[in-house]
Amino acid sequence: MNPKVNFYFEKDKAWKQEVNKLRAIVLQSSLNEELKWGHPCYTLNGANVVLIHDFKGYCALLFFKGALLNDADSLLVQQTKNVQSARQMRFTNIDDIVKLEKTIKSYIFEAIEVEKAGLKIALKKTKEFTMPDEFEAKLKELPDLKKAFESLTPGRQRGYLLHFSSAKQAKTREARIDKHISRILAGKGIDD
Repeated sequence: MNPKVNFYFEKDKAWKQEVNKLRAIVLQSSLNEELKWGHPCYTLNGANVVLIHDFKGYCALLFFKGALLNDADSLLVQQTKNVQSARQMRFTNIDDIVKLEKTIKSYIFEAIEVEKAGLKIALKKTKEFTMPDEFEAKLKELPDLKKAFESLTPGRQRGYLLHFSSAKQAKTREARIDKHISRILAGKGIDD
């Protein structure tokens, strides 16, 4: 138990009872409890394995390499089509967590074994993501922007490409691109 993480479990919120039960279950493993992204994150030798987080309609255990887990009980959910590796186990009440405690533990221990084995997800390369025509034109028009974009980490590049291409209208794509040019030139990701 890490005292730096306690605030997350002590604050008054809709899923307080559920996340505290999830914490108790995860703490029975050999994982270290840390605070990352404002959430309790459980690591093995510095590598992220499981994260507890809550949303309006549910709370969840996020398995960072969930796509590699067996998921014999079909409990894991891919948050969006763009999430490549992580999978969530979602809960809407304490009774489900109590009923599935043994299963939850088995998923956690499998996730630990996946991490110990050094298994990796074959992630899509940045070039496999859609490059909106508007952004491609802007990169040709502004060589400094192209150089700055190519200098970003692959994850930051993908973040921008997903954000730009998710807009349905060309006008919206152009507005998003214009809004983020200064961030790209500064070497920042979309959420930095």
